[in-house]
Amino acid sequence: MIGGIPMKTRLTLPALLSAGLLALTVLILGAANPEPPFGATPEPPPQPPKPLAPHVPVTWKAGFARATITPEKLIWMSGYAARKKPAEGKVQDLFAKAMALEDETGGRFVFVTLDLIGVPQGLRWRVAKRAEEQFQLPPERLLLNASHTHSGPEPWRRAEPPTEEQLESQKTRDSWEYTRDLEEKMVAIIGDAIGRLEAARITFGHARCGFAMNRRRDYSLPEGHPNANKAPNPDGPVDHAVPALRIEAPDGALKGVLFGYACHNTSLGFQNYCGDYAGYAQEYLEANREGFQAMFLMGCAGDQNPYPRRSGVVPGVTDLELAMQHGRSLANAVEMALTVNPRGVGGGIVAGYEEIDLVYADPKKPNHPYPVQVVRFGKDVTLVALGSEVVVDYSLRFKKELAGEADVWVAAYSNDYTGYVPSLRVLKEGGYEAAAGHAEDVEDRIASKVRDLYEKTARP
Repeated sequence: MIGGIPMKTRLTLPALLSAGLLALTVLILGAANPEPPFGATPEPPPQPPKPLAPHVPVTWKAGFARATITPEKLIWMSGYAARKKPAEGKVQDLFAKAMALEDETGGRFVFVTLDLIGVPQGLRWRVAKRAEEQFQLPPERLLLNASHTHSGPEPWRRAEPPTEEQLESQKTRDSWEYTRDLEEKMVAIIGDAIGRLEAARITFGHARCGFAMNRRRDYSLPEGHPNANKAPNPDGPVDHAVPALRIEAPDGALKGVLFGYACHNTSLGFQNYCGDYAGYAQEYLEANREGFQAMFLMGCAGDQNPYPRRSGVVPGVTDLELAMQHGRSLANAVEMALTVNPRGVGGGIVAGYEEIDLVYADPKKPNHPYPVQVVRFGKDVTLVALGSEVVVDYSLRFKKELAGEADVWVAAYSNDYTGYVPSLRVLKEGGYEAAAGHAEDVEDRIASKVRDLYEKTARP
């Protein structure tokens, strides 16, 4: 074990010493010789910070906090049902990050992002209750979102705690203990972020990133067509938008960014803890910015995958390299969203949150309390946050239906994690994303509540 990470190959002492000396040499040479690679244009010297949009008034306060949520031991991982054993090691730490915002009226809102498969609904309920009790933060003013990495631990998903009999299983004990510790860390960083509120300017920008592709087959092709049963579908619906909230200090120093993308976080197929492409995008954005926090908000990625993905698809390129490449691609898009055509954000925060019943075709299956959240940043940005694995049709629909003065941002994997939520189109086509057996009014129920909350949060 090196640095707490189990290694699959056994290394002799001489080999370890040689590797250590090589790493030290590279480190020393890198520090002593900051010259760029041959042929590269040198970076300009660092400049003092300056506001990106000085015409935008400093009307906000913002605070940030984070906690490492990588399991302290190797427990079972989530995402792939075919796994037969617990994690084998760690490639990258996992994080919970919080951003607290306060408008001119003193109204607050907190985002919490997690490098996890999802947000179990029971966890959402408990954290929201404690945040309201301890920090006077109403439930509608808390948004929890997961990156949907399939290289993280398996949290306890049920709303109720495990029974004594269930706790006899080591797998269950590990999951429950991890989730209880996670809850404590989440509550702590919410309080820490609120406690660190400082004057800030907020702008909104957007860019595009293209590695997501619709992973379903093309159901419009006739039976017998050579591509009728092949996936992914390069002509299928996608949402390549990269929205970003830029948070800067009054002097222009960049303090944080909340950014989004709609794509499954599944470049990897190994047994190691890792944030996948979303984890690397955040790491790259933070790498050369002291005191800066990057936070990823997963979009409507239920039927979207990163391509290429997995080792062996591109000769000589591993799944880890692909995760890093996709992460760099997304980070580059965020860099552009941070600087191109910034839109000032003002006017205060209004938020609405309700849980509706999603009904299943099988009347014996109980309804599910499904969370819908709408957050308005004045008349500049409207954020719709939906629970679980929502397909991309929802994002495309709400961006069209709610189009107006404000930019529209649609997130999924928020406040709940109970599986796939198909649109009516996907439900009728069938396939993996429709397997939960929702009733045909599933899309109408969600859309109706989004519209209801959108109208309730409107300001004159």
